[in-house]
Amino acid sequence: MARSWTRLHEHLGAPPGPLTFDMVKKAAESNLDESDDLDWKQFLPQPPQDGAWNELAKDVAAMANTRGGLLIYGITDKTTKPVGIDPGEVNTQQYAQWIRNHIQPYLPDLSFTTLTSPDGGTSFLVIDIPASPTAPHLVYGTAAKDKAQQAAVVPYRDADHTAWMAEHQLERAYRDRFTRAQHAQDEIEQLYADTRDDVLAEQDEPSAWFIAVTRPQRPLPRTAPPLADESASYICFAAMEHSRRLTRDRHTVSPLQSLNQMVPQPRPGLRRWVFTTLSPPTGREIHTELHHDGSTVLAVNLSWKALRSPHAEPQAAGSLVDTDVTAAACRDALALARELARHLGVDSSSHVRAAIASAEPTPLIPVVTEHGGAFRDIPDRARRPRRIQTVTTAVNPADEDDLLRSSAQELFTDLMHQFGLTARW
Repeated sequence: MARSWTRLHEHLGAPPGPLTFDMVKKAAESNLDESDDLDWKQFLPQPPQDGAWNELAKDVAAMANTRGGLLIYGITDKTTKPVGIDPGEVNTQQYAQWIRNHIQPYLPDLSFTTLTSPDGGTSFLVIDIPASPTAPHLVYGTAAKDKAQQAAVVPYRDADHTAWMAEHQLERAYRDRFTRAQHAQDEIEQLYADTRDDVLAEQDEPSAWFIAVTRPQRPLPRTAPPLADESASYICFAAMEHSRRLTRDRHTVSPLQSLNQMVPQPRPGLRRWVFTTLSPPTGREIHTELHHDGSTVLAVNLSWKALRSPHAEPQAAGSLVDTDVTAAACRDALALARELARHLGVDSSSHVRAAIASAEPTPLIPVVTEHGGAFRDIPDRARRPRRIQTVTTAVNPADEDDLLRSSAQELFTDLMHQFGLTARW
């Protein structure tokens, strides 16, 4: 997904937003110099010949290994003259294949955008490469004298040109990667722990809670404009609508749908907006947070009216788990993360961490729906674990509904299997 703030925005004094043809043209005509995050290219990417390195793969890896940037085709690199490219010759599938075949580890989140003038006479190709959390990325190629022997190099941007990492630079790059990975894991674990402590702190009776937290691989900085309260309300509503499209189940009211009916406006929190029915409890207890950096929280009481029949009683003391609401919560959590990321212009995937928790180590007892929704009971075959392991997935701002549905189903399946149950989507 293309970033909303680049060197071109800074140079032109433009507000955050998508790059346009006029922005590229004005930046080129004002002789904006190449830098570590901007590379002008006159001609479209070409296939490698005579055992040479794949030039596109090298340029993409160099920027991903540094701090991200733009490759813009249709501009002369010395004089920055806008000469344009033939949009009919742009082959993004071929470019993506070169990148996939010649760069390791794989680089997701690239965007290819063709920008054309209003009169259709001139076009540019923009490849937006975000800084990669999995850097360093190696570029693989073969030598002309021995095409069976592959070699690998690690490029990076040094001012306005590409250089190759020395051994000590490579060692530091790997150390930085492991540090970033550990920091990201620590942050999402802390967010999960804080949410769990908040929602379980004042439970008067046994209850099971679905808790899901998401955090972008590249969260927005604190200097980014904060999310407005009216935008937070719209995001929750839009996520609810998208979540409803992911299922054919019309019997279960999703957590976001309940929240939208009971708490249409959020209250402010620490660099976040909070929707909550926890205090005082109103209907099903639900807690949602939209953070200004793109992180989200969704916590849902799964025990509330889990057994709707007054004659159906659990066979042993414990916390009931409404499996229908759990499935809806999985969909809501991912839809919420995607909608917030799209609204804020987050340019990376988000890590998702979800589990079912209770304040006391009592058995977690699943409640399933039978006979088309007419009957709800506790299956004899189900396990009653006292602890559910955390499950994970990822969500990208560019994910379409089919992919989002698949990720939500993966979460739900991993949770249900811990009860010894087949996930009924």
